Amino acid sequence: MTKALKGVRILDFTHVQSGPTCTQLLAWFGADVIKVERPGVGDITRGQLQDIPNVDSLYFTMLNHNKRSITLDTKNPKGKEVLTALIKSCDVLVENFGPGVLDRMGFPWEKIHAINPKMIVASIKGFGPGPYEDCKVYENVAQCTGGAASTTGFRDGLPLVTGAQIGDSGTGLHLALGIVTALYQRTMTGQGQKVTAAMQDGVLNLARVKLRDQQRLAHGPLKEYSQFGEGIPFGDAVPRAGNDSGGGQPGRILKCKGWETDPNAYIYFITQAPVWEKICDVIGEPTWKTDANYAKPPARLSRLNEIFARIEQWTMTKTKFEAMEILNRDDIPCGPILSMKEIAEDQSLRATGTVVEVDHPTRGKYISVGNPIKLSDSPSEVTRSPLLGEHTDEILRQVLGFSDHQVAEIHDSGALDPPRKQAAE
Repeated sequence: MTKALKGVRILDFTHVQSGPTCTQLLAWFGADVIKVERPGVGDITRGQLQDIPNVDSLYFTMLNHNKRSITLDTKNPKGKEVLTALIKSCDVLVENFGPGVLDRMGFPWEKIHAINPKMIVASIKGFGPGPYEDCKVYENVAQCTGGAASTTGFRDGLPLVTGAQIGDSGTGLHLALGIVTALYQRTMTGQGQKVTAAMQDGVLNLARVKLRDQQRLAHGPLKEYSQFGEGIPFGDAVPRAGNDSGGGQPGRILKCKGWETDPNAYIYFITQAPVWEKICDVIGEPTWKTDANYAKPPARLSRLNEIFARIEQWTMTKTKFEAMEILNRDDIPCGPILSMKEIAEDQSLRATGTVVEVDHPTRGKYISVGNPIKLSDSPSEVTRSPLLGEHTDEILRQVLGFSDHQVAEIHDSGALDPPRKQAAE
């Protein structure tokens, strides 16, 4: 089958997580992604959090599948010639450098557009234009400045960041959508354009229900938040709500059988109004179906602590999987708290390609995430990440059409090799 992005060539100047997430997704869809790396060093994550000495880390391998690697010193005159040729030969340049780095390399947007008017230049930055646009941003900084941390955690505790990489990977996914959209527009205009995604913006987009609640708060208390039922006044900003559901239906994380020794023996339980009577039957409280103190959602708001404590008495008699099986029979929304170990061993996720096993020449077999987006006519195949500079000569010859003599000249120039250190006198 033809891959959805077959024929699209990406010039990948990304590193760490946000940019590589974007370009890996495009590679999974069939784009030819050429990762440009510093000679002798490469993407910094190759050597970060290494679990096996002298082997590319899982941090790197799990973010750079399906790509080709070329090493290039862009400060070297020959390196600049190669980069110019790559810009002419590619459709999209993706970068997540700090502000102004491309300009200092000698390749501002105006020059890139002049070299290749069809080129799309896609960038991830920490912030958009404004007072913080020159600030350095990492995952947790983005979560804090995008509104996620202030609304995550318990009311009487510190703000918390989430384990999901909504700042880095989340913004990479946003940028990938922008790139595909720009590619589609180019089919009509024939022109490239700039695409930008700020990490603060991406986090805020994912935290939009909290911005919704900020506006609702101006018109009265947020009744689905636990603190309303407990009679605790609201301030002027959306509070942290623990494990309350963000969708308006009361929800909590409850203990299940084995919680004393298993840190993940819990289930998320939502007391959805349409299935309230079924919930009453399951937990053994049939009188609550008609009792005025429990029958209607408004009456239950001040009793949520009591109600969830009673539901927890029932869930503690079941494993999280037993509880889920029973509750699903009656369409009662719930979800077990799955550990990473359980997810890694889930055969259904292996079958759908959500979790994949990859073979690497120096690491051996390891598991990774696969493409979370499934296309019926363009299934994704996950191939290993490249070794540093593995495809340099292949790209020079096959992509850029350089002759053996030209390739030799480029090698001799030092543009593909680490800078030589001057010997001490």
